[in-house]
Amino acid sequence: MVAMSKIATGNGHGENSPYFDGWKAYETNPFHPTERPEGVIQMGLAENQLCFNLIKNWLIKHPEASLCTPQGVNKFKETALFQDYHGMPEFRQAVAKFMGKVRGDRVKFDPDRIVMSGGATGAHEMVAFCLADPGEAFLVPTPYYPGFDRDLKWRTGVELVPVNCESCNNFKITRNALEAAYVKVQEANLRVKGLLITNPSNPLGTVLDRDTLKSMVRFINDKNIHLIGDEIYASTVFMEPEFVSISEIIEEEDVECNRDLIHIVYSLSKDMGFPGFRVGIVYSYNDSVVSCARKMSSFGLVSSQTQHLIASMLSDDEFVDNFIIESKELLFNRHKYFTWSLSQVGIGCLKGNAGLFIWMDLRKLLKEETFAAEMELWRVITNEVKLNVSPGSSFHCQEPGWFRVCFANMDDYTMKVALLRIRTFMLKNNEAMVPLKLCRPSSLKLSLSRSLSRRMDDFMSPGIMSPHSPLPQSPLVRART
Repeated sequence: MVAMSKIATGNGHGENSPYFDGWKAYETNPFHPTERPEGVIQMGLAENQLCFNLIKNWLIKHPEASLCTPQGVNKFKETALFQDYHGMPEFRQAVAKFMGKVRGDRVKFDPDRIVMSGGATGAHEMVAFCLADPGEAFLVPTPYYPGFDRDLKWRTGVELVPVNCESCNNFKITRNALEAAYVKVQEANLRVKGLLITNPSNPLGTVLDRDTLKSMVRFINDKNIHLIGDEIYASTVFMEPEFVSISEIIEEEDVECNRDLIHIVYSLSKDMGFPGFRVGIVYSYNDSVVSCARKMSSFGLVSSQTQHLIASMLSDDEFVDNFIIESKELLFNRHKYFTWSLSQVGIGCLKGNAGLFIWMDLRKLLKEETFAAEMELWRVITNEVKLNVSPGSSFHCQEPGWFRVCFANMDDYTMKVALLRIRTFMLKNNEAMVPLKLCRPSSLKLSLSRSLSRRMDDFMSPGIMSPHSPLPQSPLVRART
């Protein structure tokens, strides 16, 4: 056999983790309402499908934005020809403006600091290459996105060191926890090069408050290490408290900060539901990082066709303003429906106000307080309940029994089937704490079989509303209108 490199033969990608194993279970037997009604429902994919109609309506009104239409074909030649790695000026300007709007126009972004990459995955790796050498380390508060082990470590040789956060204070990041992790790295004779934070958090669905952000800025300033702010869920905050960007914190008068240490990773995969477009952004306040990252971006550019479409869409101020408000409202409605439904069968969740997922607490279902028991429960949920949810251990959570469940990557019907399966499972395990009153469900776009319709009737309660039913406005949306 021909020898291959250590990267090629190693397990740095992390594909064998439970996080990806759940995806394999789904891919082997994906749910379909008529062809595979007993298949696995994908609840492990943080994807925003709720806003697709908003995008679709804009595309119908603006066919010239696509090069593959009679209205847009005149732009085909100039767009299809070679584009350098700086990116189209109109694309960088539109993205910079959108980033400002998502943050309530409380901060402005310089288009000349916008660096493209192939999604947030490429952006994170690019930043890691710029800031650290193999064997050096980044601190990462737990629980954190499993893909970071691939994105930042696999090809760069960088180490990630968990900062342990606990459920007793809602997984808040404290200065004591940061200091403890920093000391641990030093004792291992590693050099700490930075702190990576995710705000809003994946998987918690929460935002970092202003005081916590200031504390982290003081920490990295004191240690003279970098701060990478992953803000790819910035526009998914659907309820107060509002999102506060690290870019706002460093503007405040009472915050002393070396801006050369501050870097932001952004993308349009979550906020606009465009993961397939692979639009990733590195925004650094360090001139040398901007210069180096721009050269590295040659390995993962955004296609010029995508840049053209995105620039056209994000330059439409009226559309962007409405999109931000309506997308938040859709997420608010779905989150309210989903969490209420779980509460009716005795399932609690960490209180969240952002993201495309909930952090579900199933600790009381564990046979014992171990990660082995968590994996046993996860296998039952995956193989018997037929739901792909992600176990907390795959997010480096230090406490067994937590699971991330995505709620925005499916239509109403699929969501209701998933909730019915959860209810059936909980009743079987005698965990239905709250009695349900019966009522008829809202009408569904898909026609249901008579037996499934009856089971759906049993699941619903007059206190719960369909995502299409009138709901009180999100307090955050209400404050902006």
